[in-house]
Amino acid sequence: MSRALPKYNKRRVGIIGGAAAVALSGAIIAGNALAGETSKTNTAAGVTTKAAAATVNCPAVANRLPAIPASAQAEVTRNLALLDTQIAEANTRLVNTVGQGGPNFVQNAILGPLKDKRVATINRIATAIGRTAAKPVGLDALAPCGLNGAAAAPSQGGNNGKGNAGNNGNAGNQGNKGNNGNAGNNANQGNNANAGNAGNNGGVGTISCPDVASQLPAIPASAQAEVTRNLELLNTQIAEANTRLVNTVGQGGPNFVQNAIVGPLKDKRVATINRIATAIGRTAAKPAGLDSLAACSFSK
Repeated sequence: MSRALPKYNKRRVGIIGGAAAVALSGAIIAGNALAGETSKTNTAAGVTTKAAAATVNCPAVANRLPAIPASAQAEVTRNLALLDTQIAEANTRLVNTVGQGGPNFVQNAILGPLKDKRVATINRIATAIGRTAAKPVGLDALAPCGLNGAAAAPSQGGNNGKGNAGNNGNAGNQGNKGNNGNAGNNANQGNNANAGNAGNNGGVGTISCPDVASQLPAIPASAQAEVTRNLELLNTQIAEANTRLVNTVGQGGPNFVQNAIVGPLKDKRVATINRIATAIGRTAAKPAGLDSLAACSFSK
C-alpha cells in the first residue's frame, strides 16, 4: 500500500497537469480567435471608411482646347489650375462629410456646386480664347463630375436603406439644439414630415446677398449685354440657393448650410462678379473691390 500510493499520486498529478494544459491551450486559441475577429472587424471598418470617402472624377478640359492664343495663355492656365483646385476642395469635402445627409447629399452638396463652379471656370477659359480666336463651343459638357470608387455608391445606398432613418435621427439630434419637435416629426417619416416642412417655412430661412448692380460704375455700351446677363445670373444663383435650402432641410450637421450652400454660393458669385468687372474693364476703368459683395448671409 505504501508503494502504490506514490504511483497513484503521480498519476493524479499527471492527469491534473494535462487537464490544465488543455484548458490553457483552449484559452490561448480562444484569445487568438477573438484577436483575429477584432482585427478583421477593425480592418472591415477601415475598408468601409475608405469606401465611403470616394473621390471626384471630372472630365479633363486641357486636352479638349484648341490652340491657345499667346494673349490668352496666362488666363487659360490660371483657370485650368483653378479646375484642379475645385476638384481637390470637393474631395476634401467628401472626406469631411462622410455619413452626413440623406441619399442625395453628395449630389446636392458637393457634385452639384462643383458643376456650377466648373461651368463658370470653363466659360472663362472659352471667353479668354474667344477674344482673339474662334471661341470653342461645347466645353460646358465637360462640367459635370462623377464619383470614383464603385464601393462608395453601394455603401451609401446601404446606409440609406438601413441606417438612414438613424442618420436622419442624428441630423435631428444635431437639430435638437434648436427644434426637438421637428426631430419628432422626422421620426414619423410620413406625410407629417411634409406638413412639418410646410409649417416650418419660417424655420427654413433665406439667403440674402449684397446688391451688385447699385455698386457698379457707368457701364460701357459694349459691355452692357454681358453685364446684364451676369447680373441676372447672380439673381438665379440666389434663387437656386434658396431652393436648395428648402430641399435639404434636416440634412447634414450644424455647419451644413454654410459648407454646402452659402460657401459654394459665394464661390459662384466671386466668379460672376469678376466677369462683370472684366467686361467693364475692357473699355473703361475696371471696378475694384466688388469681390467684397460676394459673401452672402443666412437668416431664419
